[in-house]
Amino acid sequence: MDIMKHIGIMGFGVVLVGSLIGAPAFAGDKHEKHIADGSKVMITSPKDGDKVGDSFELKYKLSNGSHGRHAHVFVDNEYQRGFKGTLRGLSKGEHQITVKAANEDHASVAATHTITVDVQ
Repeated sequence: MDIMKHIGIMGFGVVLVGSLIGAPAFAGDKHEKHIADGSKVMITSPKDGDKVGDSFELKYKLSNGSHGRHAHVFVDNEYQRGFKGTLRGLSKGEHQITVKAANEDHASVAATHTITVDVQ
């Protein structure tokens, strides 16, 4: 067998095995891997499915693990920079609220909680 074909087949096998076990295929894999560190996050108010006004207080509990230090809040997958506890001016309809634990470098750790609210 030609050595280049052999290397190509071996490389494909590594990528295939890595993909099957959920590991990044290459060191430069662009998919972010969340750190499982024992952190936990729970949105306590509002509850999943609640009807809310266009502005409401978002409450959550964060239990830090070995890497989790703070939380990031997202509305419909958009990061809420500078979030201070109240979501304001949401349009009517359903919105997805997500709270993710993050480390000191602002990278997400595995802890996340998502709810859906109906803005009236």
